[in-house]
Amino acid sequence: MKIMTALTANIDTQDGARPKFRHELKYLVSDAELAELGVRLRAVMEPDPHADENGDYLIRSIYLDDWKNSCMFENEDGTSPREKWRIRTYQLSDERISLECKRKEGGMIQKKACLITRDQMDALCDVTSDINVSRDFPPLLNRFILLKKTQRFEPKVVVEYLRKPFICANGNVRVTFDMQICSSSHWDMFFEPDMPKHPIMPLGQELLEVKYDEYIPDHIYHAIQMRSMRQETFSKYYLCRHYAL
Repeated sequence: MKIMTALTANIDTQDGARPKFRHELKYLVSDAELAELGVRLRAVMEPDPHADENGDYLIRSIYLDDWKNSCMFENEDGTSPREKWRIRTYQLSDERISLECKRKEGGMIQKKACLITRDQMDALCDVTSDINVSRDFPPLLNRFILLKKTQRFEPKVVVEYLRKPFICANGNVRVTFDMQICSSSHWDMFFEPDMPKHPIMPLGQELLEVKYDEYIPDHIYHAIQMRSMRQETFSKYYLCRHYAL
């Protein structure tokens, strides 16, 4: 399945290579606006080659937080810097599972990730597991194991959505439509198609995300401009947690 190879793009490697901080802009848009934007972007950007024949892929993430719900409250307070931890998979497959730490400083985002096994994922999500750090594990995994032991990190919510991505090499620009955003408390059914879930967005409203390194090429910048678009400080984790609570 082609989507599985896309996970390696942001993997934090053992040789010390680290992903850069990037700009990330988020907008709430209507279904009609997304349809118009899709027509515009197909003329100036490339579809992600890892998406399916419809240009989409399904994302599911288990978000983990400590016993004080620090990640959620830091998001609510706008704390900077702050981090969020999640376990992510694509297309409901357990062939490639990634542990990710998303760090925000001001308006910049850095994502670190490492691949983990299904058994490691189960151990990280099990509050009674005795998983220990190991020299054979990636540094990011060892760091989270220490957080799990000392700050009692555990699964809080599952976030699911359908993503339609467009890419451009100039500026390393990535524009994504995140649709059908849903919340679930059934992390134990993470890989099951019939996992119970609930939509969190108003009917007909979706999320547009724009990520880039140093700049956005002018032709892409103009293509994504719409009068009714408004930039938001939108957190899928935060909204899904509040829905679950």
